Amino acid sequence: MASDFKSIPVIDISGLLVKCNDPNMAKDEGVCHVVKQLDKACKEAGFFYVKGHGIPDSLVKEVRYVTHKFFQFPYEEKVKIKMTAKTGFRGYQRVGENVTKGKPDMHEAIDCYREVKPGMYGTLGESLEGSNRWPENPSNFNSVMEEYISLVTDLSRNIMKGIALALGGAPDEFGGERAGDPFWVMRLIGYPGVSDCSSLEMPENDIGCGAHTDYGLLTLVNQDDEISALQVRNCSGEWIWAVPIPGTFVCNIGDMLKIWSNGLYESTLHRVINNSPKYRVSVAFFYETNFDAIVKPLEFCKQKTGGIDKFDKAVYGEHLVSKVLTNFVT
Repeated sequence: MASDFKSIPVIDISGLLVKCNDPNMAKDEGVCHVVKQLDKACKEAGFFYVKGHGIPDSLVKEVRYVTHKFFQFPYEEKVKIKMTAKTGFRGYQRVGENVTKGKPDMHEAIDCYREVKPGMYGTLGESLEGSNRWPENPSNFNSVMEEYISLVTDLSRNIMKGIALALGGAPDEFGGERAGDPFWVMRLIGYPGVSDCSSLEMPENDIGCGAHTDYGLLTLVNQDDEISALQVRNCSGEWIWAVPIPGTFVCNIGDMLKIWSNGLYESTLHRVINNSPKYRVSVAFFYETNFDAIVKPLEFCKQKTGGIDKFDKAVYGEHLVSKVLTNFVT
């Protein structure tokens, strides 16, 4: 249900967060104001900025800073945490090793997932079993990321309460067997500036990350200030810049929410093109369903969309693993 949006809305979610543990939050005027904005943004763009999110700006910036520091190290240092199938697809990828729709992406990255212990999800989770491979340097990398992951997980859960209300459900609609024990994915991504790309031993390509939708429920993007690179496609095929706005996260909805909403909310195509001479860092946190959740249109969403299922059911873990295997190049 996306539209020909020309810009991405900014939503102050402080009114939602202050009441997110109140059993009567759905009746609160401040919450209702935020919910209406979330509903409009999810229907029209599938993307929105959030401000008033409560995560300290110092931590948000420190996450980007230590990521920059890591990517500045020589390849010999970075490859110490190289991603392989044996590491559960966790760790470092050099430029060109991530593939989107068959084409190498002009970025390097560290991929992280919620820990998956052996046998935790049976055969479904075997490919991703393992713990994250944090670098030894910078020395505070691990502690910074663990604190950040804890806070953005809680923030995402609370935003999803607002989205549940926006769809017409209860605040805890995405709890329990749906997303009460949420999986998460985080990608720390570095995009070389245009002045650096010519020196890389790579096929000529200006796409930092090819056009795609996200797999799960909700994505929070922490991007460098002053470098516009993220683009979102509207219904007319125009690419709209998601320009950096200090103090905000860029949020977008994923494929699983599209299915649960029966298409009321669309997971929107987006891509990254870094035309700046500066190196750009973006930290994308993906808040997901339970790993083994069976995702199919919610009944109350189905009643708003003709009474029939518009999408086949999906098992989130299967969907994720298939995407991981497709995007990985050895």
